Amino acid sequence: MFLAIIFISAAAAAAYGRTSVAELESRIGRYIADKDARIGVAVIIDGCDTAEVNGSQFFPMLSVYKFPQALAVAEHCRRHGVGLPDTVRVSADEMKSDTWSPMRDRFGAVNVGLPLLALLEYSLQQSDNNACDVLFRMIGGPAVADSLMNKWGYGDIRIRSTEDEMHRDTDLCLVNCCTPLEMARLLDDFNTGIRLRSEENRAIASLMESCVTGRDRLARPLTDTPAILGHKTGTGDVDSQGRLIAVNDAGYVNLPDGHRYAVAVFMASSAYGLEDTSRMIADISEIVYSQIAL
Repeated sequence: MFLAIIFISAAAAAAYGRTSVAELESRIGRYIADKDARIGVAVIIDGCDTAEVNGSQFFPMLSVYKFPQALAVAEHCRRHGVGLPDTVRVSADEMKSDTWSPMRDRFGAVNVGLPLLALLEYSLQQSDNNACDVLFRMIGGPAVADSLMNKWGYGDIRIRSTEDEMHRDTDLCLVNCCTPLEMARLLDDFNTGIRLRSEENRAIASLMESCVTGRDRLARPLTDTPAILGHKTGTGDVDSQGRLIAVNDAGYVNLPDGHRYAVAVFMASSAYGLEDTSRMIADISEIVYSQIAL
């Protein structure tokens, strides 16, 4: 059983309202209290009101880290004069066969040249692990993305290993980690400013808003609403104790009335199957949306 850790910012009392933030935290805390998983949730409303449940704990990011990685790719493009239409060469040995890769399924284990935009599409829209590692190779490795997060002030987002390295040693999943609060903060800052800095960042936003993975997570309660969701999912393997290492979803939501929120939901060491764990993320998403938008 994991109890909510309550935090209410001073800005929350002035804007969204102390009672509303406390109620949102309470509803999430009650929901997760009897779940056999370690769960962290952070919500930033209109850039100033923060609700969180275990939001300062570190969780494995898994493929959620493809979002901050994409920001590092955009920064690489800016610094080195690389454009989205430019061709990136992918070697046959980078088309690894023992990992999730729609790109490999499409082209096979052959040498191929793809536009940078296509690699970002595979990585962000379809969570392609081989495309992710090609992008790491292009920018100079995970340390470059990690350094950028530190430089920008997001030190609680730690990017240390490639997808291939995590696949070969699942313990490395635990060091590619972040806190829900830090990921929500990055998503909120991206939604309100970072996305406007370059063509590449605008493309990242478009790709996240057309993400095809995890439609049964944050997206499920928003499907028939006018809300716009940009998000990135992460899905882990089962550990030696038969528990899912992690199942995650993190994104930003823009509402038609001009309000917005960023939300990060991380579920580690889940005793449930993937479908049930994903459903819990959807339930939390529904709690958040119903509290803010309705």
